[in-house]
Amino acid sequence: MLQGKSILLGISGGIAVYKAAELLRLFVKAGASVHVVMTENAQRFVTPLTFQALSNNPVGCELFSMQSESQISHIQKARLPDLVVLAPATANLMAKMAAGIADDLLTTILLAATAPVLVCPAMNVKMWEHPATRRNLRTLTELGYKIEPPASGFLACQEEGAGRLAELCDIFESALRLLTPPTLAGRSVLISAGPTREYFDPVRFLSNPSSGKMGYALARIAARRSAKVVLVSGPVSLDCPSGVERVCVASALQMRDAIVELSAQQDAIVMTAAVSDYRPSELSAQKIKKSAEGFSVRFEPNPDILASLGQTKPPGQVLVGFAAETQNVFENAKDKLIRKNLDLIVANDLAKEGAGFGLDTNQVKIIGRNREPIDLALMTKDEVACEIWDRVERLLSGGEN
Repeated sequence: MLQGKSILLGISGGIAVYKAAELLRLFVKAGASVHVVMTENAQRFVTPLTFQALSNNPVGCELFSMQSESQISHIQKARLPDLVVLAPATANLMAKMAAGIADDLLTTILLAATAPVLVCPAMNVKMWEHPATRRNLRTLTELGYKIEPPASGFLACQEEGAGRLAELCDIFESALRLLTPPTLAGRSVLISAGPTREYFDPVRFLSNPSSGKMGYALARIAARRSAKVVLVSGPVSLDCPSGVERVCVASALQMRDAIVELSAQQDAIVMTAAVSDYRPSELSAQKIKKSAEGFSVRFEPNPDILASLGQTKPPGQVLVGFAAETQNVFENAKDKLIRKNLDLIVANDLAKEGAGFGLDTNQVKIIGRNREPIDLALMTKDEVACEIWDRVERLLSGGEN
């Protein structure tokens, strides 16, 4: 995800310094080249050697180093990165940045940096709420710095409230967003994901093994590309992607109602949800007891949400469906594309290894109306999502499908 990217990780002195080591590992694992700069106080919590070993690069600590400053190191370091991440950013560092103070290596680099800067504050809750800190935060925002707000919870000082360093996954996602071209900026998109549940008594239901991973990947990638994203999700055990609005539903009828209410406002809709085709005709008010005779449940069809969207699709809106098939994959998917008035359909062959429900990978065929179908190799679901959005963006720009 970050192959070929250079990140400068600025670390200032707070108890959350130890978390910066794990953040560094995330960046390196994603392929980035990471250069660390530490303030003097940060070195009191974790030694520079730790970050040097994890990054495989020298750690910047001193402004007046005869060896490095012979090449004007602080200017070189300011020009090197594609992104600067400050984690943790203390109240002291934020105050210096807001005032334009440059009295150590990190603050000097920040004054000369031209790359985007992501500020991740971490401090005591009273320090975070102090009027001076709030003023500095407004100033940093006005200056163009991106802020990843702190999380709330139990703090190292034994107090509780806002001030914890944001979750590393959220910092990582914000960094990815700043490094991703905003090709969906100004666009509103809706994605459906996960299974639905059709209850026939208070504890039993008809469902399917959809994990929601494909839909959540599509939401995550769209948010990275700066879209306004709404994710209508059935019951899954996945965290909502950063920057995404999630609407949680259970049944097909609930999913239909949520999607219909939002559909007219969307530039693109991608329907990945595995919606139950049928629902019980009657719902027992009490749990059905086990008996030797057994019991039967009568089902009736659920509404076809995708077909309804195809019938009411406004001009310019792009509608994408998914088809999970076990035979005649292309023929069945192409038929669904035409019948439901879709712009694209993504076909899954559930018989292929590495594709289908619950996996982190997928292998799909993307089928449009006028182009030859595209067979993708086995990829991660994030990579498949990138391929799908590339084609949706082309359609939104007036290209052929």
